[in-house]
Amino acid sequence: MRPKETSSGEASRSTGPFTPGRAVLGVGAVLALAAVAVTSAGEAVAAEGAPPVPARPMPAFRGKGLWRVFTALAPRTRLDVHDVGGRDRRVLWPPNWWVCTQYPAEGAALDGRTTVVIGVVKRGETCPPRVRSARR
Repeated sequence: MRPKETSSGEASRSTGPFTPGRAVLGVGAVLALAAVAVTSAGEAVAAEGAPPVPARPMPAFRGKGLWRVFTALAPRTRLDVHDVGGRDRRVLWPPNWWVCTQYPAEGAALDGRTTVVIGVVKRGETCPPRVRSARR
């Protein structure tokens, strides 16, 4: 987008409705107002004594692929995945890992505040003996 030239030969900025700076500010303002509205509505519902989010039972993940964890849990579930093989590796590709440990245990109630902790090793490796005996 080229700046417009005035009669004196100086470049001026466009002040139309589609100025990039205004668009960003406009979107930010709309998002901020939406967040306030959602928060206010949530507080109003909580204040009226609405029932809490129903708890769902924790599925059994031990011995299964890590990808199943991501597909079985609710999207907003807090999840902590770590390597229990002793190498402190990052889990970059979930289909290459399988589950050795899980917390909470199978069947425990999961509500919106529970953090699920999953211990994994790479496919083809075995779970460390201390982990197998400590978590069963």
